[in-house]
This record gives sequence, structure tokens and C-alpha cells, in this order.
Amino acid sequence: MKECCIFAGAKIENYSDIIVSNSSYIICADGGYLHAKRLAISPNVVIGDFDTISDEIIEDCEIIKYPSKKNDTDTMLAIKLAIDRNCRDIKIYGCVGGRLDHTIANIQSLVYIIEHGATAALYGDNEIITLLNNGKTKLKKLDGYYFSIFSYSEKCVGVTTSGTKYNLTDATLNANFPLGVSNEILNDFCEIEVKTGILLIIFSKR
Repeated sequence: MKECCIFAGAKIENYSDIIVSNSSYIICADGGYLHAKRLAISPNVVIGDFDTISDEIIEDCEIIKYPSKKNDTDTMLAIKLAIDRNCRDIKIYGCVGGRLDHTIANIQSLVYIIEHGATAALYGDNEIITLLNNGKTKLKKLDGYYFSIFSYSEKCVGVTTSGTKYNLTDATLNANFPLGVSNEILNDFCEIEVKTGILLIIFSKR
């Protein structure tokens, strides 16, 4: 499965947790290019309206420039490009924190990604955010993190967790009540299943 790393423009305080495979396809959304440069990563593409940086500073990669008046955020443009270029495992950095409206937009973009047959996660300095749609997954324990699950669709039916401090069995989560906050993974991994619906999964540093 082709992996893509997208760098968006939100502030990143800690670069030490960012691990990018040599085989990853690298897309920078406008100011995300500055993050790649700080990590000494050469992107494949820089895309956006370039209201944060000038396209003149970009070195030796494909540049796709859009007008400032557009329906998509720069990050969404990068996501659409990744999917068009057959990337199916997408990691997005510099996308959580800063402006709340941008963070919410990036969380919504995860739905677009799963609807187009790919998986994705958002990485911030203190959070990792992903979605689970009608299926099962294993989550690796991250030392120093809580994890929470929420119903991102109107309801999530048949939610079962195992290997957690607070387990659920065939539960229903609703979007109007936050059951599932601040759980813990007890061993190396936990398992989560949702039979119907979209679960929002958030790892948060303690």
C-alpha cells in the first residue's frame, strides 16, 4: 500500500516524533514546505495558493499553484492529490492545533479519505487522530497517551473494545453524548470494532 506523508502549515513544536519512510510520497501544502525543510526532507510536490510562502523559494520539486479563491483548503488539495496518485496510507503532519476551524476541517477530511478507499491519521504535538468506519482495528499502546473514542456519525452501533481499562461490548455510541473519553490500553495492543458507523479515535498526551 503506497504511503504518503502530507505536511500542512500548522505549528509543530516537536519534530523528533516524526518518522518518514524513504519510500513515502511527500506532499507539502503551502507552508508545510517549511516543516519538510526543517526535517531535511525533499518533497515530491508542493501544492496550494502560496499565501504563506512564495513558490520562488521551493527547490527541485513539482509545484502546483491554485488561486486564493477556492473551495478546498491547501491541505484538502494535498489529500485529493495523494488519492489521485494512488496513495492509500496517508499521514498528515502540521494539521492539529493552531486555528480550531482548520483542525475541524482536517478531521472532516478524514471522512473524505476513508470514503475514497484509503486510511489516514492526523499527527499533532499532543494528539493523533484517526477514524474507523464499519470494521475492526488494532491500536498500538502509546506510552504517555490516553485514547478516546467518539461517534462521528449520528450513532455507532456494535462498538466492542478489548484490552482496554474500560471495555465496551456491543455498545451504541451517540454523537450527542461523549461516552468513551480517557481510556487506556493495558497491554501492547487493544482491539476495537464498530459494526455500523464512523468512530473518531483520538490519542492525547497525558
